[in-house]
Amino acid sequence: MEWYVVNTFSGYENTVKKNLEERIEKGGLHEQFGEILIPSEKVAERRGKSTVQKTNKFFPGYIFIEMELTKASWHLVQTTPKVTGFLGGQNPRKVPTPEMNRVRGQEPIPSEQPVPEKVVPNITYHVSQQVRVRSGAFANFTGEVEEINADKQKIWLSVSLFGRPTRVEVDFSEVEPVA
Repeated sequence: MEWYVVNTFSGYENTVKKNLEERIEKGGLHEQFGEILIPSEKVAERRGKSTVQKTNKFFPGYIFIEMELTKASWHLVQTTPKVTGFLGGQNPRKVPTPEMNRVRGQEPIPSEQPVPEKVVPNITYHVSQQVRVRSGAFANFTGEVEEINADKQKIWLSVSLFGRPTRVEVDFSEVEPVA
């Protein structure tokens, strides 16, 4: 079996994979097909106060199929909904083994328990630093950093509220250093 690249409608890679797997089973061609691969990675993105898990595809609009190229297998793939064709057209090009190994190396290794990904803030703060609150209940207040919790991405500040120093808790994303 060799690896081939199939062009799909962008955003429909998972649908095409599922359709192909169903059609292979119904057609009894599972001996001619191996793995169907959509190279992707899971990424943790910080949006305001929340962390969002997102899947990034390395090659949007493309899937990799391990298969024996016969008329029947070519026709099955070519006539699958949302497939626009093989890379190479009527004469599909094989993906070289070193290139396929590189692509497969980008795919995350499955594990029994998912490891939570840490989002590292791009700005580090230190105790006694002056910062300004950009958003939230204390927007536009300036205060001094008293304590930092990098794991929870929280900062405790001392701000002047009604003329008295008041300790407040804010997220890293809500503050910026005072120039």
